[in-house]
Amino acid sequence: MRYSCLHTHTTFCDGSDAVETICREAYRKGFVSIGFSSHGPLFRRTGLRSDWNMPEDRLGEYIQEVSSARRRWEGKLQVFLGLEADYISGLMGPGDPEIQSLGLDYIIGSVHYVTPPQGEPFAVDGPAEEFEQDVREKFNGDGEAVMEAYWDAVENMIHAGGFDILGHADLIKKNNSGDRWFKLQGERYQERLTRTAMLAAESGVVVEVNTGGLARGRYPELYPSPAFLGFRKLPVTINADAHKAEQLGGYYDTAREALLAAGYTNALLFEGRRDGQPLWSEDPL
Repeated sequence: MRYSCLHTHTTFCDGSDAVETICREAYRKGFVSIGFSSHGPLFRRTGLRSDWNMPEDRLGEYIQEVSSARRRWEGKLQVFLGLEADYISGLMGPGDPEIQSLGLDYIIGSVHYVTPPQGEPFAVDGPAEEFEQDVREKFNGDGEAVMEAYWDAVENMIHAGGFDILGHADLIKKNNSGDRWFKLQGERYQERLTRTAMLAAESGVVVEVNTGGLARGRYPELYPSPAFLGFRKLPVTINADAHKAEQLGGYYDTAREALLAAGYTNALLFEGRRDGQPLWSEDPL
């Protein structure tokens, strides 16, 4: 299996290392390619702010820095320019003109935010205490309703399109330790999980097997779960969701073993873009 990672974060958003540091570590570890996917701006028009999304006024600098790294590493390491774009119901999505016009090599579409019946959207993967406060104040303590809102957003994002890779498909489980808010093995959760997996399969979008929860010690399982991966064969690629250079390639063996156990024989390796379409090659596990 050849190593690559399209899901990386640098100091342009909430990562700890610079673009060049990430490139050097990827090269040292024998990666064939590296892709940068800063958390995209929330854009002023949404009215939202966060301390982990890239500021809108740094977007041009980000594009220039990654493009410069591509030239520096030509012939040694393929460098791709991407973005992790948020889908927030009613406010923004990966298919928005501001994102589509950037000339990116690829886009990761992710749902981090859920929109409550009243009040401002909030992130489902923030600190547990903040998540609990938001659930209590904005969903009247109804964890099942938050879970439903999350899967609704993921499904709506898939329908809307505009992205190449589905990011950490079941992120909602992160703050549900001990089935705190909903039952992971419950009938309703499993129904939503399989329904979304089916929709992803029908759409043809590439699903990332994300090792970031393991690598950062935030969650003891891959995103998405084996149930999501095993429900139906999906086009998959393995990503570290690295926020530090040292996390590149972390738990890739775990991802490989999970895919083999689910009956997969290949993962996809990104090769670039041609005539507006992403190019992928199959890589034996």
